Parts: sequence; structure tokens; C-alpha cells
Amino acid sequence: MATESTDILLEAGTNELEIVEFYLEEELKEEDQVELNQEDIQHEKGQIPSRKGYYGVNVAKVLEIIRKPDITEMPETSHPSVLGAFNLRSRIIPLLDLCIWLKKKRVENEPPKIIVTEFNQVTSAFMVSGVTRIHRISWEDVEAPNKYVSALSSDSITGVVKFDDRIVFILDLERIVSELNPDMRLRFDDNVEFDGNAGYKALIADDSPLIREMIRDMLGQAGFRVEKTNNGRECWERLKEYKRLAAVDNRPITDYVQVIVSDIEMPMMDGHHLTKKIKEDPVLHVLPVILFSSLITEKLRHRGETVGADDQVSKPEITYLAQKAASLILERQKALR
Repeated sequence: MATESTDILLEAGTNELEIVEFYLEEELKEEDQVELNQEDIQHEKGQIPSRKGYYGVNVAKVLEIIRKPDITEMPETSHPSVLGAFNLRSRIIPLLDLCIWLKKKRVENEPPKIIVTEFNQVTSAFMVSGVTRIHRISWEDVEAPNKYVSALSSDSITGVVKFDDRIVFILDLERIVSELNPDMRLRFDDNVEFDGNAGYKALIADDSPLIREMIRDMLGQAGFRVEKTNNGRECWERLKEYKRLAAVDNRPITDYVQVIVSDIEMPMMDGHHLTKKIKEDPVLHVLPVILFSSLITEKLRHRGETVGADDQVSKPEITYLAQKAASLILERQKALR
């Protein structure tokens, strides 16, 4: 069970994260009201019966939280959830209504809040009903959503956190933004040439099935043989097995794996903690580690450097990821000769 903590600033490699908890106040249908206890229904006399759904987003993605500004409509918007754009200190920022995206009808019992975010080198804003608090939790307390929860949320939930009095769903804001902006999706540049016969062995860790498949396919085009794991813990267990096999067979660890590509935000164990464990291991430390995440920004890059990452690539620069992986492997091979 997750608990709230508000001590010192979050450090890289501790397998912790901080989330901004917010809520969406959703209108209840009559059949829903019958199934709920009256104390679960948020309404006063004359108000529309509603219920709060609680969600979270990584603090590292949040620039600020503001009141709803004046909105200018955008022509030919691709989705009804895009309300328009606003000017914030000379930056034009698109605004998306999360209730509409999640196919819920928001009740305005109070003025909404706007969460301004930055990830994948793009600034976006999301309208919510209200913001409650910041929690510090361990990634071990973040559970992957089951298929039913994913289906109900349009596959927009990456994690579930259970507190004593409620459940908080961590939203996949990257997926939402990439759905609305195809230019932010992973793309592979077919004009870049690779040694397709190199046969480099890559181990990847990412909690998104879609991203795992895309990385595998795109690295495969560059001549890599790819093994997938669902999170940092699975990746670490696989690396320990490789280490055991190397000792039994009296072979170098690079005969089994030559590069690790890891996301940062993952249930059970994040990419920073995974990298720290690899670099502190007397055998595994020779393996290059590339962090491939929407959280690679100039402001946050120092976290990956602190835990010893060999490189950090921001999504969606998948072509550069393949180039850098091949380059690091060659550099490491020369160093070990």
C-alpha cells in the first residue's frame, strides 16, 4: 500500500517518484447512483450528482498548475478534447480536456485547474477538475493496469497506485499527445544505413507494449537481435541470469547482451534505479545503458548522468537511438580489447 511522503528532494536511482494527484469530477448516471453509497456521491442541493476519479502524473513532467486562462479556438482540431490554445509567457500552448478524452462528462462544481506539462520536448496543457496533493511513492507500489482497466481508459493508464482511501490512476499523457499529434510518434529514418549483419544483442525494458514492439522492430531494421522485458525489475532479473550463464560457461557477459535500452518510468523498478544497479555491478557495469524516455530534457538530464547512463535519448528519436546503440557497442568492444 502506497503512503505519502514529503521529505527531501527526490534523488535519481532511489526507485521513487513523485506524482501530482488530481481529480476529474464526473457526472453520474441514474443507474450509477443506485449502485453507490450516498457518501460516495459528490453533490449539494441543486447540483448535478457526481463522483471524483483520482489520477496522477509524474512531477517531473509538470511545469506549473494554473487557473483556466482565456482560450483561443484552433482551426481544424483533430479531436473534440482539444479546446484550443492559450498564451503563457509568449508560449502558445494547446489545451486538452482530459474528461472529454476519457469519454467522461465533467461536472463544473468549481473552477477547473490547468496542468501545464513538458515531455518529448513539447509543452502541452490538460484541464482537470482540481488538484489535491503531491505524493512520493516507490515504483514498487505502482501496479501495471489490467486489460479491463486499460480498455476502459482508452489505453491511457500506465499505472495504478492503491492508497488507504482511494485508487489513483497514472495517466499515459505521452500516448494522448501522440494520438493527437502524429509528428510525436516514433519514426525510423529509412535513409540511415546500418550494418544489418552485425547481429548486436540488445535487451530493452519498457512498460508500454506498443513502444516495446516499435523499439524491437526498429532496432531489428538496424541489425539488432532484441529481447524485450516489461519493466526494470524483469530486465534486472534477466541480466542476473545472463551473468550466471557467463560464469558457468566462462564467457564474457557481452556474449549474451551488448547494450541495454531502458525507459525511465516503469512499475516495480524505474530506469534510473536499473541503471544504477547495472553500473554498480562488478560484471554488468561494462554494458552500455541508454535511457530512452520522454523525460530526457535539459532540466532532467543530470539524473541519468548521476546514475551512470552512457547516453540518454528523448522519444521519439528512435533513429538516433539505433545509431547510438551501435556506436556504444563498438566503443566498448575497442576498450575491452
